[in-house]
Amino acid sequence: MRNPRENFILSGIVCIFFGAFFSVAGIFTLAGTIGIGGIVLFIIGMSTKSDYSMSKKEIREWLPSSEGMPEAGRVMYRVDTTIDQPITTSILCGSCAHIEVVNGKRPQTYTCVSCERFLWLDEEE
Repeated sequence: MRNPRENFILSGIVCIFFGAFFSVAGIFTLAGTIGIGGIVLFIIGMSTKSDYSMSKKEIREWLPSSEGMPEAGRVMYRVDTTIDQPITTSILCGSCAHIEVVNGKRPQTYTCVSCERFLWLDEEE
């Protein structure tokens, strides 16, 4: 089920598109009615508050889904770092789908503790 905000925004964009289409076709009264209605729907959608909200506890405890990633000629991995305190980093190994949470920012080098596959080495410094 979609969020009502998304429905208003999507309906507004569709109406604006059809209004432009009808104006190109030369049906200006229909184009104006649908286009203005689309603008109103879009403004309502943008001013409506989103229902998607997470508590601070849910944000702190969030982890990516533990799914394997396809190997496209190289090792795949996913790194997510929080920007709020306490800073934690979750590392998902694409080969074995193991998730590890590390305190602090992304480490300079990392080897998966589950499958012992080398994932990266930063050579920035």
